[in-house]
Amino acid sequence: MIGTPILPEIRELIERRNFSALQRIFTDWLPVDLAELISDLPGNEQAILFRLLPKEVATQTFEYLDIDAQQNLLTALTKKDVSHILNSMSPDDRTEMLEELPGNVVQELLRLLSFEEFKIAKTLLAYSEDSVGRLMSPDYISVKKDWAIAQVLDYIRKHGHESETLNVIYVVDDYGKLIGELASRDLLLSQPDRIVRELISEEKIITLTATQDQQDALETFKRYDRVALPVVDSNGYLIGIVTVDDMLDVAEEEETEDIQKFGGIEALEEPYMDLPLLQVIKKRGVWLVVLFLGEMLTASAMAFFEDELAKAIVLATFIPLIISSGGNSGSQAATLIIRALALGEITIKDWWRVMRREILSGLALGGILGLIGVFRVVFWSVVLGTYNIEWITVGYTVGVSLVGVVLLGTLAGSMLPLLLQRWGLDPATSSAPFVATIVDVAGIIIYFSVATIFLSGVLL
Repeated sequence: MIGTPILPEIRELIERRNFSALQRIFTDWLPVDLAELISDLPGNEQAILFRLLPKEVATQTFEYLDIDAQQNLLTALTKKDVSHILNSMSPDDRTEMLEELPGNVVQELLRLLSFEEFKIAKTLLAYSEDSVGRLMSPDYISVKKDWAIAQVLDYIRKHGHESETLNVIYVVDDYGKLIGELASRDLLLSQPDRIVRELISEEKIITLTATQDQQDALETFKRYDRVALPVVDSNGYLIGIVTVDDMLDVAEEEETEDIQKFGGIEALEEPYMDLPLLQVIKKRGVWLVVLFLGEMLTASAMAFFEDELAKAIVLATFIPLIISSGGNSGSQAATLIIRALALGEITIKDWWRVMRREILSGLALGGILGLIGVFRVVFWSVVLGTYNIEWITVGYTVGVSLVGVVLLGTLAGSMLPLLLQRWGLDPATSSAPFVATIVDVAGIIIYFSVATIFLSGVLL
């Protein structure tokens, strides 16, 4: 971390109350670096350091702090300081913080807002948790189509300081309905006497709605490669904007959730260290129980072939090899397909193309592992000096079983995500452990079925 090497020096200056030296050190620090340092300090020292920052820098730094540090400062600072911070924060960042706090704390903080900021905060908090409205900022620049470029630039100079972004300027009619947008580049390169309507593109305006899901908004940002998008109501009136920095947070949350689900864990709503231990156990325990019950079928399958196993105990040697190969191939396929679905590279309609590719892949990979398996069995029998026709047959059994199990794992791993999406479920739920459990049970059945065919009259 950026603040870690200097942390002992900072703590020593705080202990000695050498505040002037601290202020000199932080003169050229960026807010994001200050936030990182403050987060590394103990709670009582966070407030001391934060109070030394100029008000504008303090507000910017506060927005970069994690929720724990923010809560600590809200408790430690005076109401006047808290009020200044809350009223100076960007509305979307303030909403993100408020939605993480208990309801009674939120109500207390809302009372510290000015009337205008209070209305904005209540409006944004009224939207559902995962909607675009929670990310929306009402701080943007909008102009009229009949304005001259010189008038637009004067307006930006006067009102642009509080705008979330100046990369895009939005054009509205007299009633606030969105009719176009202008890139800052076009404004700067145009003659001052030109009229805004002459620069508006005739292309369809890409917009979001306040009730739209954040994941859908993220896909829109990716598809059109935008740094900001306007948010409109059902009648097309401009009510806010969403910027790409908010989408980066959404992308991080979505990726984290998918990774957790892929590991066979329910998604965690809070950072790992902030989540109560009982909740961690609950999140992990549900899937562990499901997977455990699934693995019990593996024991049932082995019990069904108990007689064959008793007659040819050598078959037990290769059980881990067989089922782990199937599980690994399934995990690989599931990872590829889930990622392809997330990136929009494939859809449910491509299921047959995916299946054909995975059948060929499964046969090829199974064939490679099968040949290695046969070689291993035969080679080991030669080393032990027990080489005979029985070992060759066991080798064939292992080789053919590997082809079947790897093919099954590949198909299960690739088709299950598509099937879950078809049912309206999250494809990430078809996690590696879940696929592996399916393949374990089926792998045992395939292995002993092949053994029954090849070793009948030889070892069985």
